[in-house]
Amino acid sequence: MELTKKKSFFGRMSEKISDAIKGKASIDDDLLDELEEILITSDIGMETTMKVIEKLRYDIKSKNLYNPEKIKDGLRTILEDLVDKGERNKLCSDVPLVITMIGINGGGKTTTIGKLAHRLKYENKKVLLAAADTFRAAAAEQLAIWGERNSVAVVRHGEGADPSAVIFDAIQSAKARGIDVLICDTAGRLQTKKNLMAELEKMNKVIDREWPEAARETILVLDATTGKNAVSQAKEFGAVADLTGIIITKLDGTAKGGIAITVADEFDMAIKFVGVGEGIDDLKPFVPAEFIGGIFDE
Repeated sequence: MELTKKKSFFGRMSEKISDAIKGKASIDDDLLDELEEILITSDIGMETTMKVIEKLRYDIKSKNLYNPEKIKDGLRTILEDLVDKGERNKLCSDVPLVITMIGINGGGKTTTIGKLAHRLKYENKKVLLAAADTFRAAAAEQLAIWGERNSVAVVRHGEGADPSAVIFDAIQSAKARGIDVLICDTAGRLQTKKNLMAELEKMNKVIDREWPEAARETILVLDATTGKNAVSQAKEFGAVADLTGIIITKLDGTAKGGIAITVADEFDMAIKFVGVGEGIDDLKPFVPAEFIGGIFDE
């Protein structure tokens, strides 16, 4: 994942775990309580933390993990199992593909679209962007800038236009151009959840009707720095959209990062990519073993 350990969630959590087991001759309830506190303060939710500690207690007895040094390997395996969703962690490789990106304003959604377009172009995919966030001022302009940076066309209407009309035109353009991947930006916030659900349903109906042969991904973008608020966002958006995965942004700085583990576990959500910096290349495919390994590899 190429994160800087001394600044990242990985480095801090690894340090805390190492400090907890240092000098311990055996595993006791005090050590497990300390590990529990480390998980919770790393933004791993209470429900997920309890599941991890309960499994750790079971493994200690069933696998004879009584040496404190072995506890790290046991914890590593448990956490990796929580975030590893198999092939679901990978972005669909079928073409044509329509990716609908959703998430709150300020979470890095539009920037992530730009970075994803760059990655797909590098894979020799023909990409088109649809500026269907017509509610936020300058949203289309921001997407257009990313389009220019990537030499990717952007289909856009005026501010306040019908988002589904943008999707309709983008699909017609995509089919005419032989596009492999159409990425659709969407509004981060409407007046009510009911409005958001209605808008997403309308857009999905347009896609189903106009491009039924296209594969689909609906991806929620979550900002790691928002911590437990990201769990609420996953719950809210998951209630109104058939999510196929998430992208965690801003995992390079002060973010604790445990939110990725929580969302993957509590919502059985596949993590597709993580954002690890501001650069156009700083969107990395999510690899469970690398992500969790980063916590424990000194």
